[in-house]
Amino acid sequence: MSQQRNFTIKGPKPQGLIIKRDKAGIPHVEANDFCGALWGSGYAHAVDRSTQLLMMRILGQGRLCELLSDNDESLSIDKFFRQANWHSHLDVEVDKLDVKSRQLCQSYCDGVNAGLKSKGLSALKLLGYKAEPWTIEDSILITRMASYLTLAQSQAEVERLFIELVQAGLSFDKLAELFPVTPDNFDRALIESINLQDKIVPNEVIWNMALPRMMASNNWVVSGNMTESGAALMANDPHLEVNRLPNVWCEQNLTWLGNSCAGMGMPGFPTVLIGRTPTIAWGATYTFMDTIDSWVEECKDGEYLKDGQWHQFSQRREIIKRKKHPDHVLSFYENDHGVLAGDPKISGRYLSTRWVAAHSGAQSLMSSLKLIETRSTQVAMTHLGTVESAWNWVISDNDNNIGYQMSGLMPKRHPDWNGFTPAPGWDSKYDWMGIVDCVDLPQCINPDTGYIVTANQDLNHLGNVDPINMPMGDYRARRIEQVLAAADDHSVESTKALQFDVYSIQAKLFLDVLLPMLEEKHQQNEAYERLKCWDHCYDLESTGAVIFEDFYTALREEIFGVQASGVGRDVIRHLSNESGVFIDFYQNFDRAMLNKNSCWYEHITQKQAFINAFNKISEVVGVTVWKDVNTTSFENILFQGKLPQFLGFDTGPIPLLGGRATPHQGQIYRSEGRNTSFCPTVRLIADMNDASLHTCLAGGPSDNRFSKWYLSGLTAWMNGQYTQHKL
Repeated sequence: MSQQRNFTIKGPKPQGLIIKRDKAGIPHVEANDFCGALWGSGYAHAVDRSTQLLMMRILGQGRLCELLSDNDESLSIDKFFRQANWHSHLDVEVDKLDVKSRQLCQSYCDGVNAGLKSKGLSALKLLGYKAEPWTIEDSILITRMASYLTLAQSQAEVERLFIELVQAGLSFDKLAELFPVTPDNFDRALIESINLQDKIVPNEVIWNMALPRMMASNNWVVSGNMTESGAALMANDPHLEVNRLPNVWCEQNLTWLGNSCAGMGMPGFPTVLIGRTPTIAWGATYTFMDTIDSWVEECKDGEYLKDGQWHQFSQRREIIKRKKHPDHVLSFYENDHGVLAGDPKISGRYLSTRWVAAHSGAQSLMSSLKLIETRSTQVAMTHLGTVESAWNWVISDNDNNIGYQMSGLMPKRHPDWNGFTPAPGWDSKYDWMGIVDCVDLPQCINPDTGYIVTANQDLNHLGNVDPINMPMGDYRARRIEQVLAAADDHSVESTKALQFDVYSIQAKLFLDVLLPMLEEKHQQNEAYERLKCWDHCYDLESTGAVIFEDFYTALREEIFGVQASGVGRDVIRHLSNESGVFIDFYQNFDRAMLNKNSCWYEHITQKQAFINAFNKISEVVGVTVWKDVNTTSFENILFQGKLPQFLGFDTGPIPLLGGRATPHQGQIYRSEGRNTSFCPTVRLIADMNDASLHTCLAGGPSDNRFSKWYLSGLTAWMNGQYTQHKL
């Protein structure tokens, strides 16, 4: 390690604690024991990421109007988080911690508070905010926020869309091609009877603050009999909202008593979340487990019907304090099914919705802390399986074992209900009946293939239950598996290449249908020639990627929006431009478009639809390349692009490799008037033959614009230059 600067720790500190920066600015914490190492981790988080750390807590508590910015947008954000109510029952979770975990978490909090005291001027201080002490309750709040936002939340969004499409009169056959419904579990009359209320705040609004959009990722492990070194290999590249400063991830190396770990954490959370120790390595992707359910409540006179009896809702009162306006008072009605979206005093049927992990956190902390001392894949799977949020974990160890374990709290439901459609709240047989044991969740160890890949695809076949009913597309997973299966000498260098792979199986599938149609119709123009010669790769100089994306957008609108059988052009454009539906669940729509016998081709044939879409874009072909259209600026989480660029809080336009369906994902889209993205925020590689971790982080260690570490890793991230950290 090339030392550049030691942290100057003010005040008392654990004995033997030293925090150094390497040449990339990454904190290296050395301590006498794990407790001291976590103290140092918290100190470094507070010094490097205090704005990010404190803003997450302010948002989660629903106190933005009280503590920072009192305007209409802030009030909407506070309403969202007060409805979620993640700031409640935190003390109950703290009491669940075992003695050792509580001691470790408190040591981390003590380090955070020491770091906050040592800070000089900061952006939040300039806005008049005086930081309150950090507590274990705050760390648990962070685990809940990271578990829900755009992860579990995406399931709630698509279930809401389904209800709206049913109420718009879309036929069952068309719905069944896009959503997990069957004649046995589809009750149109029930869904049509729901009095849908407007959302308190569009989900996109909250991403204008410190919270990252989190969704797609890749991870994989390869057995030693398929690697150059003869040892197992782990790779992970979480695809989150990359165009934010600082990065959601915070990199650290911790060393104590002959032990060590390296990897990525999140400010506010004790210990490393993805990374490695000398004996094991682990990575995570989001699994589309359905952890949110809704029930239709029959309401009148402030009561709800249950098994033939009327019952009172409990009423929760929330007061939002405001710096510039009178306090804002909210009332929420709740029962065992969650929060009601409506006023039960007005007779009607309303939805109540519950997220299973709303009062979680303690077990996730204990599991993560135990993982650091684990030495085998098998034991790591038992710890990771008890994490309360829904993730796909891959693990490798020094004994050449590789494994996969899904985590998350999956509700036990009525056998005829998969949780996707709302259930009748007045029938108690549809109440949750506990939580599925993690041993029944999808998992595997040392498969015959020699590798395990997760990329948000359907992995239900690996378990005894079906947690996933709306997976993300499997194109990325299929491409990664294709590359892994083609060789038996995988290495760190070949893994880097795979993390930068921009080949699209999706594009090939569509062009295999389109190009023969154009040849038959003799429509060989410039657009046709470029698509015919295209290698299906979304590299920065590609013209084919631009033309294909224009065609794909036009085709989706042609089939689902323009035709009389569709849902309307405006609806499709709204879903494309102002929601995550086509970001998360595009493969469901792809299946219908690629199936020439789909019921969506009711008033037009597949050939006509494809040719119509191609004709709409074929006359506007130029020399535009992918880097010209797939660019975004990285913006500071506090100022959100509102300051002039010359002040240095934001970057200029940066092109992103890849598309929606490529291993190196590079999605950019508009949401609530600003650009957001899904792209690898960090890349990790661990070859178990070598006690080191190769990392590549978008951004830098610090959230301080005036720090030399604010953007120190961005150029290396763009160029694919990894830093090797020795353990």
